[in-house]
Amino acid sequence: MSLSIIMIEDDEELAELLAEFLRKYDFEVTIFPDPFIGISAISINKYDLLILDLSLPGLDGLEICKEVREKSDIPIIISSARSDIDDKIIGLNLGADDYMPKPYEPKELYARIMSVTRRYKKESKELEQKSSFKLNEDARTISFKGEILKLTQAEYEVFSTLIERIGCVVSRRDLIRLAPSLGDESESRSLDVLISRIRTKINDNSKNPEFLHSVRGIGYRLNR
Repeated sequence: MSLSIIMIEDDEELAELLAEFLRKYDFEVTIFPDPFIGISAISINKYDLLILDLSLPGLDGLEICKEVREKSDIPIIISSARSDIDDKIIGLNLGADDYMPKPYEPKELYARIMSVTRRYKKESKELEQKSSFKLNEDARTISFKGEILKLTQAEYEVFSTLIERIGCVVSRRDLIRLAPSLGDESESRSLDVLISRIRTKINDNSKNPEFLHSVRGIGYRLNR
């Protein structure tokens, strides 16, 4: 199974050691010792899992965990030398999926990654079965309650991004970036128009939405 993993870890020697081990299993591992750049990378790129240190320069890992979880459902494994049980409890309460106290063997990290990703795949499948929306990437179609919607190319690009991150807030910047058909002109207004048209096609009331919610100052969230 190929996974794209982001590791925010300022111990570069340890990070390289872990990454080298994980690459044996066909995992793609990207390391960021700078937490601010790491957070930016998560908002720009799609990763399958985050391995997060807590003791980082300039920004506590627990703050990163909180910020990432507010915007994304990416699986998070905290990897930390901090032994305080409160850190573990806070991290898990903030949305981390696992907590690994250092030191540990790379093969244990691999086992934890496999466990977390299996659980996420099962949960994602269950959510997909319950969802009102179905995305068929091969046919480039979106169904709502069993009916295929008639969408323009730009509407499909925006809507498919929201479905892929269903339940999470997607920033306006990401929606615009991932919808090439929007073009560069009047970005915000064009996105608002597209969202309005999508709402009309799923009979969603903008004043009291059931599915497509606006999150002031950030972007949009699609509920299943």
